[in-house]
Amino acid sequence: MNKTILVVGGAGYIGSHQVKMLNKQGYNVVVYDNLSTGYKALITVDNFVQGDLADKEKLRQVFSTYDIDAVMHFAAFIQVGESVKNPAKYYQNNVVNVINLLDVMLEHDVNKFIFSSTAAVYGEPEEIPIKEEQTKEPINPYGKSKLMVEEILEDYDKAYGLKYTCFRYFNASGADESGEIGEKHNPETHLIPLILKTALGERGEIYIFGTDYDTKDGCCIRDFVHVNDLAKAHIKGLERLFNGGDSEIFNLGSGEGYSVKEIIDKAKEITEIDFKVTEDKRRAGDPAVLIADSSRAKDILDWQPTYTLEDIIRTAWQWHKNNN
Repeated sequence: MNKTILVVGGAGYIGSHQVKMLNKQGYNVVVYDNLSTGYKALITVDNFVQGDLADKEKLRQVFSTYDIDAVMHFAAFIQVGESVKNPAKYYQNNVVNVINLLDVMLEHDVNKFIFSSTAAVYGEPEEIPIKEEQTKEPINPYGKSKLMVEEILEDYDKAYGLKYTCFRYFNASGADESGEIGEKHNPETHLIPLILKTALGERGEIYIFGTDYDTKDGCCIRDFVHVNDLAKAHIKGLERLFNGGDSEIFNLGSGEGYSVKEIIDKAKEITEIDFKVTEDKRRAGDPAVLIADSSRAKDILDWQPTYTLEDIIRTAWQWHKNNN
């Protein structure tokens, strides 16, 4: 019998790519999403339940209706700035609602959980590339909310035998090659979509925040990983749990660092559009360099990112051109 996976937040950017890949690999997929930041048009399977993680009764109905084998969580709010202005919203959705979900899972004897975490748990990195063991001192409520869930999962494993895999993402980017699904946020805060929206004329200019960092060209350096590479890692993490693997935490990044200028230059080359770029002062809380050490995922999960920066921008460009 094919296993059934509940994907919460499956109508969002990363969740929708995960749903599509799970389905393609023969899993039965049930999507649970309140559509507050997700889009029904991004769901590529038939089993969809519109519901909120705050609604425990609705969750119980889902677990009673479908024979769920494991749960993947992509239902967090992710805007750092908003989390600083409205921490209550983030702690409610990103922490309390996850506890609701875990409790309903345990009621129904489901003990396998895949959690999308974030590099934001590290705060200002001690050393580059960032290893999983580094000190975790998140500098905003978004990062704190993700770290809280990681710690809750550790306790639930010890107490209740709930096995989990946490993935700390560095910058998820790109789109499915089909052009059918891609990155869609409102408001959009991620660098590559903002650059491509500028190329499409939806924005007047793209800003570079800070050109005086101690880096090769003075700009911030970030690690970008294609969304389908992320989805592959999640399936490997899931299969490891199904094969009796223990709870584990992995960084997911390409291990390559690209400066904001390099990304803009590559986007100009791929789009063949010379859009306006404006240099501005640094933003508070932007570390100079964030690059992942993903060797644990490579060693334990046999995971390897396969998409280049060019692939990331090319697939994202195809999606944005089709959906502007």
